Amino acid sequence: MKIAILSRNTRLYSTKRLVEAARERGHVVRVLDPLRCYVRVAPGASSIRYKGREVRDIDAVIPRIGTTSTFYGTAVLRQLEMMGVYTPNPSDAVLRARDKLRCLQILAAQGIDMPVTVFGDNPDDADDVLALLGDPPHVIKLNEGSQGTGVVLAEKRAASQSVIEAFRGLYANFLVQEFIAEAKGSDLRCFVVGKKVVAAMQRDATPGDFRANLHRGGTAMAATLSVEEKRIAVRAAGALGLGIAGVDLLRSKRGPLLLEVNASPGLEGIEAATGVDVAGAVVELLEAQAREVPAETRPHRKPVRA
Repeated sequence: MKIAILSRNTRLYSTKRLVEAARERGHVVRVLDPLRCYVRVAPGASSIRYKGREVRDIDAVIPRIGTTSTFYGTAVLRQLEMMGVYTPNPSDAVLRARDKLRCLQILAAQGIDMPVTVFGDNPDDADDVLALLGDPPHVIKLNEGSQGTGVVLAEKRAASQSVIEAFRGLYANFLVQEFIAEAKGSDLRCFVVGKKVVAAMQRDATPGDFRANLHRGGTAMAATLSVEEKRIAVRAAGALGLGIAGVDLLRSKRGPLLLEVNASPGLEGIEAATGVDVAGAVVELLEAQAREVPAETRPHRKPVRA
């Protein structure tokens, strides 16, 4: 197979591991910076070019699109899809996951339990919005933040109102969520590939923080999931249309709660914590899907020039 990885940095651990795993299995792999790709859209003649050369003969693409390049990255991914290239994470699925509010709305409609979440825009409604949520503490987070950035814990109602006012002053979209105290600063990252959880870790926040993200200094260790936790993780990824996903759960008094779904989950932390070859599992998914695609529907083969 000829595999493309959409990534802005070839030196990132996740990108390097995917390249290694693909080449170990005999595949040809290219890393394409999505911001250096440009497209031509025309009936029956759409194309994509990279650094002056046409991109052709790609069988599968793995998107590693960061939050700062969501719009352009998903446009490039969509162009590849239009050209018949397989991806485990289609552009629309990436967009569903990247928008936290949309993601939670879709999953709530599927009956997946999660921390109570409220969303409002008009300052005149702030008191009633918070009343819908209940007593503080409240977690206030940017709608498109990542790696724990843009997430604030407000322990009093006045603090919640102040943070909301500050975010509104920045014209930022944000959510306010119920704080799950019994989670004690820990969450579960479930790495879903296809229709199963291939690895899971428990992340613990540093003392004095409530965010368990490894980028915020949290620690991680391998986790054993319950049958219900695995079921929720796989169901959440499937509901969003993602073949590869990092699904974050909290353990609460009322059972597992879905926190969020990441369409470009990092491999470094989970491979280090669990010892699982997650990159290999991703490549195996591409191989399995490629076997299921009839030859006549695959992209027309010409020399690779990307």
